[in-house]
Amino acid sequence: MPLTRSLDESTVVITGASSGIGTATAYALARRGAAVVLAARSEPALRQVARRCRELGGRALVVPTDVTELESVRRLADQAAAEFGRIDAWVNNAAVSAVGLFDEIPVAEFRRVLEVNLLGAVHGIKAALPYLGAAGGGVLVNNASVLAEVAMPYQSAYNATKHGIRGLADTVRQELRVTGRGHISVCTVLPATIDTPFFRHTGNHSGRALVPPPPIYPPEVVAETIVRLLRRPRREAYAGGAARLIGLQWRLAPALVERTLGWYAHRTQFGPGARVDSSGNVFHADAQAHQDGGWHGRRRQLVRMTAAFGLAAAGTAVGTLAAINRRSRLER
Repeated sequence: MPLTRSLDESTVVITGASSGIGTATAYALARRGAAVVLAARSEPALRQVARRCRELGGRALVVPTDVTELESVRRLADQAAAEFGRIDAWVNNAAVSAVGLFDEIPVAEFRRVLEVNLLGAVHGIKAALPYLGAAGGGVLVNNASVLAEVAMPYQSAYNATKHGIRGLADTVRQELRVTGRGHISVCTVLPATIDTPFFRHTGNHSGRALVPPPPIYPPEVVAETIVRLLRRPRREAYAGGAARLIGLQWRLAPALVERTLGWYAHRTQFGPGARVDSSGNVFHADAQAHQDGGWHGRRRQLVRMTAAFGLAAAGTAVGTLAAINRRSRLER
């Protein structure tokens, strides 16, 4: 079920709103006149985003929130409803990561990634459902990643949380339907690599500089996907053509694509130069609001890399069909 009223009359809560996809989504909704409730750890960064949202024609409320604490997220929901009268949609977007080999990522950081990404989504859903129900329906969007469907080396904690978010969303959707609450829609977004500060701020224990593996898309691609989901909810939506192609390849030939994607990520996820171990923003937030990550040069590889993924997908499909045909001939 879509929003029960138009976007310019709707209230949307966004976690992780102080940078990247969260900021781009807030701006996209503000341009449409929505009331956006901005949540993240850094109040100074949130105030920068709120100021821009108002300039774009929207209404904005800043609520500093630690999504790892259920009571903090419940206060977020209470303040949103108190300020604007109701909550029509909720976007679970907060995320951090720690990059490195699984056995080299500190357990404390691994746990924190789980708490922010997965438990943060749990808290968001728990806080949002009563208000969405009271509004007569609404939309709950979980920003996962294409890594909710596939896997990438050096991202074990992040991969685990994104797979978990997808399973959580599927289960909650089922439960809402069988208990007569199908007027609340639960959607999952699966973005490809996005140009955000994520790659500069993540915890890094690889010993190398981290860069986004191409093709890389601007955050507005995800923001517009989220806006479309609010208007016309779907179970899942890819953001960026490469995400759809990678997902298709994985389903057609999982073992082959697992090896290929592992090799590709190993070759493209790191830049030149050494990097000192750092926990990045896993425990501490950035005080500045940044929508983009500054990887504009790598965006130029988009067309070439998307074409390459398209050819790879076609090759995977042909190979899979050939294998099926060979098996069928042997069985006759």
